[in-house]
Parts: sequence; structure tokens; C-alpha cells
Amino acid sequence: MTVVADTAEVAEPVRKAPGYWAGVFKRFLNDPVAVTCTIVVLLLILAAIFAPYLGLNDPYKASMIKRLKPIGFPGFPLGTDEQGRDMLARLIYGGRLTLFVGLVPVVLAFFIGSTLGLVAGYVGGWINTIIMRTVDVFFAFPSVLLAIAISSALGAGIVNSVVSLTIVFIPPIARVAESATASVRALDYIDAARATGGSALTIIRVHVIGNVLGPIFVYATSLTSVCMILAAGLSFLGIGVRPPEPEWGLMLNTLRTAIYINPWIAALPGVMIFITSLCLNLLSDGLRSAMNVKD
Repeated sequence: MTVVADTAEVAEPVRKAPGYWAGVFKRFLNDPVAVTCTIVVLLLILAAIFAPYLGLNDPYKASMIKRLKPIGFPGFPLGTDEQGRDMLARLIYGGRLTLFVGLVPVVLAFFIGSTLGLVAGYVGGWINTIIMRTVDVFFAFPSVLLAIAISSALGAGIVNSVVSLTIVFIPPIARVAESATASVRALDYIDAARATGGSALTIIRVHVIGNVLGPIFVYATSLTSVCMILAAGLSFLGIGVRPPEPEWGLMLNTLRTAIYINPWIAALPGVMIFITSLCLNLLSDGLRSAMNVKD
């Protein structure tokens, strides 16, 4: 007589596969260069935000008897500028305006350009023609010349610099968004969603945005370093931030006459621009690799 034992089979818990963004975060952490650059950028941002609480000297206080003191001068670790103001304080406070004018236009252009590109790429037809031909007009001018022309027309100032740089970066982001949307629009699941009666707004919100947001976001991050350099260039030319505000491009302009007297002091704002733009570029490359975004 055969006895069959009723043994309860214990099912192993099903492990949930990691999500897309979890994979992106893991791949990003495995890139030491991108992580290092992220830390550097975050430190610069935190130093700029909390500058009043770091115990720094007044960045606006001038002293003619302390003009162009060398690096390591007592009380001034990075020396003084052409008016005797503390270079360390001005560099940290200058990061506020430089990063603000370098990041805000890209953020604004990201939202505006993405919206235009999504509409043009999904709707197509004469709407696509109007939007993209208008974008092509701006592509006829180099970004540097376009930024200078718009800033000159609007006048110097922080707000005008943000407006001019936003206008400069809307066209390239809109073009990338339109191209990505047009490629997704031709896929089968978009046709299926349209056949089930989904509205254009619902299809864009549910099916399109999630598939095109990655390439657009990565491309926008690659523009931050360019935007920061352009903002510094506008200030250097005198059509950006106005003196005596501490801003790295403006500091390069005011210190250019001191390059033969104390070249190390005159080079410090340029070094900060170089380090920040390099870190932003490498951060964008690391993000591109982590998100598996191909050109």
C-alpha cells in the first residue's frame, strides 16, 4: 500500500525586478568620474547657497591698501582683487550668480522647448511646420552671437541675461524633443492607444512623455556648461551682470588689467569656470551612459 504524503509546497517569494530608474541610479554610482563631478557640483551649489553662514569677509568691502595681495596673504587665503576685496568671498558669492544664470535658462528652456517639440512631433502637419521652421530661424545664428544680440537689445542685467539665454536654448531642445517624439509616434503601441479612443493629450501624457523624456533631459544637462560659459561671457563683455556684483565672468573682466601684476589672482575666476563646466560636462556624460541614451 502506497502512502502519498501531502506535503505543502512553499513557494519562494517572487523578487520584484528593479525598476528603470533604480538601474540608472546603480549604473551612475558605478561611474567614479560622474560621482566625483556630482560631488564637486553639489559642493559648489551648497557653498553658494550658504555663503552668508561660512564666516567669509564682505565680498563688497574694498581697501586700496590691500589691492592685489597674493594668494596666502594673512586674512585673505586667495588674495585680493584690484580693489582690495577678498577673492575667496567673491568667488563663493560669485558662484551664486554664475550658477543661477547658468542653470535657470536651461531649466526654463527644457520645459518650453520640450512642450513645443512634443506638440510638433506628435501633431505633425502644419503645426509641425510652423514650430520647426520658426526654430530653424534661430539655428541660422551661432548661439554666442544670438545671445549677445538679444542681451544687447534687452540691456545688461541678470533678468535680461536669463531671458536671452533661455531664448537661445529653446530651439535645440525643441528639435531634440520633436525628433524623439516623431520616432515614438510611429510605434505600434501608439497606434493601438489611438485606436482604443485615447485622446491626444492622454496618449502624450501616458505613452509618449515617459519614452522621450530621457533623451531630452540628458541633452538639456549637456547644455548647462555651455549656458554657464555663455553667461560668463556676457558678463565679461559688460552686457550681463552689472558691477559690483561678484560674478565669475565679470571678475575676469575687471581683473584682466592685473594679469601682468598678479596673474594667479586674475586667473582664479577662469579656473572656477573651467572646473565647473568640466564637471557639468562629465556629469552629463555619466548620466547619458547610465540612462543608455544613444546619439
